[in-house]
Amino acid sequence: MKQVMMGNHAVAYGSMLARAEVVAAYPITPQTQTVEKISELVASGEMKAEFIKVESEHSAMAACIGASAAGARAFTATSSQGLALMHELLHWAAGARLPIVMTNVNRAMAPAWNIWSEQTDSLSQRDTGWMQIYCESNQEVLDTIIQSFKVSETVSLPTMVCLDGFALSHTHEAVDMPDQESVDAFLPMYEPEYKLDVDNPLSFGALNSPEWYYEMRYKMHEAMMRAKSVIMEVSAEFSQRFGRKYGLVEDYRCENAETIIVASGAIASTARDVIDSMRDAGESVGLICVRVFRPFPETEIRDILKDAKNVGVIDRNISFGHEGVFFTETKAALYNTANPPRTCGFIAGLGGRDVTPTDIEEMIRLTASGKADEVTWFKLKTPAKADCRR
Repeated sequence: MKQVMMGNHAVAYGSMLARAEVVAAYPITPQTQTVEKISELVASGEMKAEFIKVESEHSAMAACIGASAAGARAFTATSSQGLALMHELLHWAAGARLPIVMTNVNRAMAPAWNIWSEQTDSLSQRDTGWMQIYCESNQEVLDTIIQSFKVSETVSLPTMVCLDGFALSHTHEAVDMPDQESVDAFLPMYEPEYKLDVDNPLSFGALNSPEWYYEMRYKMHEAMMRAKSVIMEVSAEFSQRFGRKYGLVEDYRCENAETIIVASGAIASTARDVIDSMRDAGESVGLICVRVFRPFPETEIRDILKDAKNVGVIDRNISFGHEGVFFTETKAALYNTANPPRTCGFIAGLGGRDVTPTDIEEMIRLTASGKADEVTWFKLKTPAKADCRR
């Protein structure tokens, strides 16, 4: 059944179809409509879940941790400062190997106060042990919520599903809503082997020695690496049932491309149109859309880029004092390859600044010409000696 819905509501319906049993959340722009819609679905009886109203995002994640540890399928949603407030408990959720699914609507971090899209909020959490997926459309958002529960429950790690604030969260698109019976056949109810149970008492999160703590962290890493194949298996099954397939990365018109641009999220969607126009004009260009950031698909990216001459990476984020995070990861993927392409990175769209088709075409041309700096702050307006504190 097709419905026109905003990205925030795609998240809500995805959690309903996945039969999330406990939702604990706190509102924050631009995510608020997600939890508002879930509260309506729960109140109407359409969604059979316990909706917990909490006083902060820290408490929301604490409630999800408790629910998941007790064997319930747990879900929450947040953004920006709310995600930052959860930081301590993100480590707890991953270290406890709990398959919580959370949506983060990407929004810039304050100050200055800003409610528009940027990926620095989620990428600041990259080493917490959460899988991270970046969506390009509202259809992908709904489908990814459902798939993420299956992947998380298979490898016992939590998943963060990210979408661009306003560019997707508040934009309405046609979304195919699968029927509940079909989703139930794809995603059975969560039945963990170990959980908090008064009839079968076990110890969780107790003090551990350095000797065995080290081994536990290796097991987390091993599970994260195994998730690559699990994501592909779950995607293949989802495609067979529902006709839509998603991978770790997507190469778009990269055949024989000399210059390839790497992007994620809504910027990748805009970049497709640019690639089409340039290809139609006979130019040898292509696009890689990175969907899964953790675990990072370095082998897949390396295989796609092995014959490219020039690679440009567009980052809607910044690791201060270094460069864009996707650029760092992409360069690392190309390390020790026989003939690595010339690479450059572009910082663009921070704080929700527009990244237009014209901008993307200019970045592609700078990449192809070799005239771009290794890292370019694209269309920077600030004079070098300006006082940015005001």
